[in-house]
Formats: sequence, C-alpha cells, structure tokens
Amino acid sequence: MDELLLMNGPNLGILGKREVEVYGSSTLADIEALVAAEVAERGWRVTSVQNDCEGELIRTLQDSYDTVGAIINPGALMIAGWSLRDALANYPRPWIEVHLSNVWAREQFRHESVLAPLASGVIVGLGADGYRLAARALLRQVPA
Repeated sequence: MDELLLMNGPNLGILGKREVEVYGSSTLADIEALVAAEVAERGWRVTSVQNDCEGELIRTLQDSYDTVGAIINPGALMIAGWSLRDALANYPRPWIEVHLSNVWAREQFRHESVLAPLASGVIVGLGADGYRLAARALLRQVPA
C-alpha cells in the first residue's frame, strides 16, 4: 500500500485548543481523518507525524523518500526553517505546503515562506479544508 506523508511542525499538536479563532476547532486527529478519507479510494495510507523539533521533522522526511508525496504544515518553520528547507530540497516526491490561517492577513514576519519556492503548491487560509485540497492535488499529481 502506498503511503502519503502528513507532516506537521511546531505547536500543531495542540490544534483544537490553540487560538481557535485563528486555527479553528479541528484537532490534528480530525485533519488526519480528513486526509485519510480523501486518499482511501486510491489505496493510499496516511502516515502522520507531528513534532515540535525541526531535527526530528528532518529525520522523518529523510526516512520517507519512499512515500508517494507529502502534505506539510511547517508552522513557524516556514519563516526560518533553513535546515528543513534543505531536507525538502532533497525530498524526491511532490509535496504541498499548507497553513490553516491566511498568513498574509497576519503579522508581517509571516508573509514569506523559505519553503514555498520548493513546494508543488501552497494552500493558506482555508483551515482544515486546506489539507483536503492538498490531498486532492497530490492525487492528481502522482501517477496511478
């Protein structure tokens, strides 16, 4: 069975409790279920990883080269996650960067992602639905 990597960075493990007015009420488990349902018909299994440590995310990514693709919400690592960027530059599959909130409607320091230029696409501001859309996009990008 093919695996899709769903990787979430710092502070995303507390979704549903963290600034609900910004990030919504969906938990990470809710999002995992959304993505799994979206890719199930294709026979893909979702491998979900959340970590607050950039080094652990890099290790996960390097151990996941055999996945079909990835949905990645790097959280604040989008701003200065240079080592994560280097790891993503070597990831051999398509991946989509997702952010729950509209980063451009927030503080200025959130307006640039060092990762986005490497991504197959970027989805922001659509809450948990952004993950579903990313899964649909990857289903189209990865040959059956």
